[in-house]
Amino acid sequence: MSKIMNKTKTTIIAGASAAVALIGPAAAQAHVTIQPNSAPAGAFTVESVRVPNEMDDAVTTKVDVQLPHGFAAASYEAVPGWTVKVVNGKLAKPIQTDDGPIDEEVRQITFTASSRKDAIQPGQFRDFPLSVQIPGKAGDKLTFKALQTYSNGQIVRWIGAPDADQPAPQVTVLPASSASSGTSSGTSTTAAASDPATPAAAVTSSDDGGASKGLAIAALVAGLLGILIGGAALLTRRRTT
Repeated sequence: MSKIMNKTKTTIIAGASAAVALIGPAAAQAHVTIQPNSAPAGAFTVESVRVPNEMDDAVTTKVDVQLPHGFAAASYEAVPGWTVKVVNGKLAKPIQTDDGPIDEEVRQITFTASSRKDAIQPGQFRDFPLSVQIPGKAGDKLTFKALQTYSNGQIVRWIGAPDADQPAPQVTVLPASSASSGTSSGTSTTAAASDPATPAAAVTSSDDGGASKGLAIAALVAGLLGILIGGAALLTRRRTT
């Protein structure tokens, strides 16, 4: 009996160890990421830096996001309870645009919680949306390094390679043509709807023909009524004379 009990305990312990091993990798996946993680070159889009709180006894009070080179401008969405600081840097070579040369780029954006209550609590995450134009060419990897500061003073540096324990969030640049594929489809649909040779135009012509027939029938009925009224008047005169 004791042998059976010992075997049962061993099986339970082994099963529990396997369960912990499965849970471990899942918990480790709760990294700082950026959503979406791909965008067409030159596209104006919103990239959200997603920050989960990975500690049970501390809250996230500050998030520093370092932008890769090429972002001449970046707008942030106001997050209730958080203040924002944007740091710009001088470009070695100004960027020529239709509005003139640009000699600065956005280097870093820092989000700071106004109070512990506003901070990212254990088991929670928060998105910090940024409106940007995607620089670079298809195939480029835009790396957004991030520093996550906790209330206990610990700083987690999300600056590593994709396979590191603390990888930096990345955005893959797609071909610029991907941004216009939806537009061209919508344009062709509109053109088909407005083409005079479409069935819609034929339906309109059919409606006009029906209206003409209706007018002709109405005129015929009116004419018959006129004949009947005239005949009745003639009979009345003959009876009177």
